[in-house]
Amino acid sequence: MNFRRRHPEEPEINLIPFIDVLLVILIFLMLSTTYSKFTELQVTLPSADAEQLRDRPAEIVVAVSADGRYAVNRKAVEGRSVELLTAELAAAAAGQKDAVVIVSADATAAHQSVVNVLDAARRAGLPRLTFATQTSGGTAPGR
Repeated sequence: MNFRRRHPEEPEINLIPFIDVLLVILIFLMLSTTYSKFTELQVTLPSADAEQLRDRPAEIVVAVSADGRYAVNRKAVEGRSVELLTAELAAAAAGQKDAVVIVSADATAAHQSVVNVLDAARRAGLPRLTFATQTSGGTAPGR
């Protein structure tokens, strides 16, 4: 008979099952969470009445093609620089009072091409600008 005192073993906490359960919960929460976008801007767009009569005595239509070429009043501009476009706009506006520049750009035209038209109009002293659009059906152009 062994009457020696046994040393009681200290209980050990096993953390591995606890970590496994936490990882399963974390994965479940990641998969079931819905993320909403808060980066959207609330923009109120201006409205226009397409049925109004036009009182514009002088219109200069600048067309911008998809590849960045320009035409002022259906006359092609040689080159794509802002200086050449400014000269064409100034020549088209010569003798016209309060001329309005209408930018008619292709939907796939580069933004820089349209910005060049705006810069050329500013340099030519033509502060009145508008953009030509079309209806969503694509049948009738509007302004």
